[in-house]
Amino acid sequence: MISVVVADDQGVVRAGCRALLTAEPDIDVLGEAVDGASAVALARETRPDVVLMDIRMPGMDGIEATRAITADPALARVRVLILTTFEIDEYVFEAIRAGASGFLVKDAEPEDLVRAVRVVAAGEALLSPGATRRLLAEFASRPERRAATPASLQVLTQRERDVLVAIADGASNDEIAGRLVISPATVRTHITRVLFKLGARDRAQLVVMAFEAGLVAPGRPVRPGS
Repeated sequence: MISVVVADDQGVVRAGCRALLTAEPDIDVLGEAVDGASAVALARETRPDVVLMDIRMPGMDGIEATRAITADPALARVRVLILTTFEIDEYVFEAIRAGASGFLVKDAEPEDLVRAVRVVAAGEALLSPGATRRLLAEFASRPERRAATPASLQVLTQRERDVLVAIADGASNDEIAGRLVISPATVRTHITRVLFKLGARDRAQLVVMAFEAGLVAPGRPVRPGS
């Protein structure tokens, strides 16, 4: 059973999400929160698999709430899925940097919401290749980009670095397998090792790390071994 907390300051949104999710036999909504502070408190109380988090809420917003959840060792297994009005904006960018596992627009189809919850609960990041590239473009446009720290990636083997670069380029597991001429199972093994070595929660965080370490940049061709 996948457990979920819904955090949004609009009652109609919370009610709609609850109705859609509880209709699924494998999903249980544990509670609702009207702002970021109550979302963090509810996450600590119930330890859900997924928190559906609105960004713009009174008091503590969804970005700060996401940061509080992902920074809490006791909530290491909790994943945050951002609910947003626009697919890519400055708030989504900050939420991903804060540790969110992905995002979903509020006008998405009902089946997309259910699928998103299942994907994030399974430990995957909800970032399509197109969204990943737009996210990188947003990174590139910001003057406060952190200094590149490739030394922090020295724990990775060259093949693991190739996999990391491919993830940050928006490639799926099958695409990575084709690019590196390895099996999809081997790709999954490499991804597991990269997540462990870098202490990352999921693919979304790996995208951030790869960009901030200078491994990838929008518009720059990516080649294995580079």
